[in-house]
Amino acid sequence: MSDSPLHLPDFALETYFSTWEFVAEHHLTASDIESMTISELLDMGGPADRMAFDHLSLGYTPTWGTTDLREAVAGTYSGVDASDVLAFAGAGEAIFWAMQLFVEAGDHVIVTVPNYQSIESIPMATGVAVDGLRLWTGAESSLAWHLDLDELTSLLRPETRLVSVNIPNNPTGFVPDLDTWLELNQICHDRGVRVVSDEVYRGVELRESTILPAAVEVNPSAMSIGVVSKAYGLPGLRVGWVASRDQEALRRLERAKHYTSICNSGPSEHLAGIALRNSDAILGANRELVARNDRAVATTLGSYPDMFQYASPDGGCVSFPRYLGADGVEEFCRRAVHEDGVLLLPASVYRSDLADVPSDRFRIGMGRADVPDSLLALSRFLARR
Repeated sequence: MSDSPLHLPDFALETYFSTWEFVAEHHLTASDIESMTISELLDMGGPADRMAFDHLSLGYTPTWGTTDLREAVAGTYSGVDASDVLAFAGAGEAIFWAMQLFVEAGDHVIVTVPNYQSIESIPMATGVAVDGLRLWTGAESSLAWHLDLDELTSLLRPETRLVSVNIPNNPTGFVPDLDTWLELNQICHDRGVRVVSDEVYRGVELRESTILPAAVEVNPSAMSIGVVSKAYGLPGLRVGWVASRDQEALRRLERAKHYTSICNSGPSEHLAGIALRNSDAILGANRELVARNDRAVATTLGSYPDMFQYASPDGGCVSFPRYLGADGVEEFCRRAVHEDGVLLLPASVYRSDLADVPSDRFRIGMGRADVPDSLLALSRFLARR
């Protein structure tokens, strides 16, 4: 790791949310799926899980995570054992360490753009060289989300140590095809480049046929980052993990974790284990909710063809539509939340130092149960324009 101290910029998305997330009446840009109560989750586990929860000690848990949790995480992958899993306090902590622990001064990192900002800002703050791999081709009305392996290959250097990807992508909802995904992992593995794969939306693709194998399943040196916050709709548990078949990498991450969370909450790990053991039921219901809301979003925005260009996400519960209004997307989002309490994320939140993210886009979310009500509020706002 670089000897330089981390000088991190403001986290644009979280700064924007700190102003509006719990104030705006209609959170139409949420990146998680509708949550459930503790009681509802315990019911999924049955009487034994409920009794165990009621008698759970509130002492420390193992830094690696409880055996129960790690086995439950491993059960969501193919060819992964509990020993291949290290628990973290959410995906954010995992990203924080994964993106700085395996690089040193003079190294080079490639990250996909647009992205969740920490994937980009953390390696840049360490002082290593960072390039952006654009996830689109074309521009304006001809823009298409795309992962170009020729561009990836052109960015690789002898000193490249990490390639970081976020798939399904936030904010675009993009998922590449299987052949492209497998080839990306093969290219990186053959060159000794570690893939750090943020897969927090994996499992809620609109078409199950597009669900990609996790990086850990196809790449011996890759690290797959998961969490129960997004696809499972359980952000209050703050339970994430890294899955990797590189045991030495996991040991390094575990030692670094001693400086941050040390360990997770015992009740949270117990509840997360229940969710993961019931992943088929939870993810299936969440896919149906996202698909239903996606149709509603498409209908609403499609009623204003002179204002919006919308495409459904391949995966996850967010999309990045194009705004065509003359006032521009920043003013559109500002007025929507000020006048009708409809929170959307403008393109400026996803500004990157590595590539010019299209500035006519905004993030819309379709994972919450109240999306239809929020769309009615958005329609009232649009009707007055």
